[in-house]
Amino acid sequence: MKKTLLKSAYDPEEFRKRGHQLVDELANHLAQSISGKPKKVLDWKLPEEERDYWNDFLENGEEDTLFTETLKHSIHVHHPKYVGHQVTAPAPITALTGMVSALMNNGMAVYEMGMASTAMERIVTGELCKKLGYNADSRGFLTSGGTLANLTALLAARKAKVAEDIWTKGHTDSLGIIVSEEAHYCADRAARIMGLGDKGIIKIPATVDFKMDTSLLDETLENAKLNGITVFAIIGSAPSTATGMYDDLEAISSFSKKHNLWFHVDGAHGGAAIFSEKYSYTLKGIENADSVVIDGHKMMMMPAITTALLFKDGAHSYSTFSQKADYLLGASEGEDWYNLAKRTFECTKTMMSLHWFTMFKTYGEGIFDEYVTNLYDLGRDFAEIIQKDPQFELALAPDSNIVCFRFKPHGISNDDLNTLNIKIRQQLLEDGEFYLVQTTLKKIFYLRTTIMNPFTTIDHLTALLEKIKTMGNSI
Repeated sequence: MKKTLLKSAYDPEEFRKRGHQLVDELANHLAQSISGKPKKVLDWKLPEEERDYWNDFLENGEEDTLFTETLKHSIHVHHPKYVGHQVTAPAPITALTGMVSALMNNGMAVYEMGMASTAMERIVTGELCKKLGYNADSRGFLTSGGTLANLTALLAARKAKVAEDIWTKGHTDSLGIIVSEEAHYCADRAARIMGLGDKGIIKIPATVDFKMDTSLLDETLENAKLNGITVFAIIGSAPSTATGMYDDLEAISSFSKKHNLWFHVDGAHGGAAIFSEKYSYTLKGIENADSVVIDGHKMMMMPAITTALLFKDGAHSYSTFSQKADYLLGASEGEDWYNLAKRTFECTKTMMSLHWFTMFKTYGEGIFDEYVTNLYDLGRDFAEIIQKDPQFELALAPDSNIVCFRFKPHGISNDDLNTLNIKIRQQLLEDGEFYLVQTTLKKIFYLRTTIMNPFTTIDHLTALLEKIKTMGNSI
């Protein structure tokens, strides 16, 4: 059998040709998106329509147009009118680091399968730990997303705070964690994966500004004990996903210390504020956390998906998984930081540390200060404009770059307002000029913007409000 297909697939000159063409096309796409020249952020299609299009393309489409069509059919996160989900407009240099990672394909389970990226990971997580205020005993690693990182942190918490050897023997006692009712759903999911069940997910009501009501902590813990539940961890949101509000990490820290609980901070979105001279106060108390999660693909300008999980006591980063795989992980003397499969869920993972290392090396941590500070400032400016407009209602003054509001013309009931704003959101989606999402807070439907693009301006956001008015008044 002739290996002509394999020869073609691995031909360096063919790769060079396609690569140059693609980089040129991506650079043009980037320039157009940043300038806002395409009228639409996305060209909305129903799922069935999109599936039918790509089914037909697989059979009949021109091979040379594959990447072009992919760009056309994807959402443009670099467009300044993208104010939707919590994924960043990645710094273009990280597209190049992604290319290196994809081609080299160093899996990183053991040191020899990822020498450069493993060393980079140790250095980057060390820098993050120092920025948190941790000492030299701290350690961290990178993993595939906040959901996986939060689950790993809770497993470490259980190992550290529960007397039984659950990893080896399982457990029959009732265990629990405390979270705000506004915490990200991955906390609930992690608890269920760990076998805690409904009663093991103890949710603290939120205050009127959607932060954990820390005045209820002692009472909640006592009730859990009376119900036979051993609470071993508490999670602070920094911030919550729906509202962008930061929990009082100092109060949670004091409570956890008083009761010998593991204190975990889900800083997937806003942990990057440690780099902002202006907004680092939002994280006051995070230096006392036993573990912290920070997503690179949210507020640190990196492509999905890469997350740092950081431990104040570095020993906990090694103790979570005690499973043995002799063919991979032999015994070693001293600190075995370089065999990452001992510390993460993944056996194989991408060379994600290259994104972080490249950003630090090329731009320094100052770029993260600029990025976070600019977007948080813009969130506050947008909120002020909303508050001054009698046709809108702001859900709450924002702590971050997440702003929740609704169109509220005079004399309409709450139920009708919910219906009206739901229709506005759908019309915006189908129109495609702007992209925002939605959330429901205490049974009220709000439009929700997350300002993730450094090229978004207050003029873009003002134009969004005008468009909403036009749509709302015509429904």
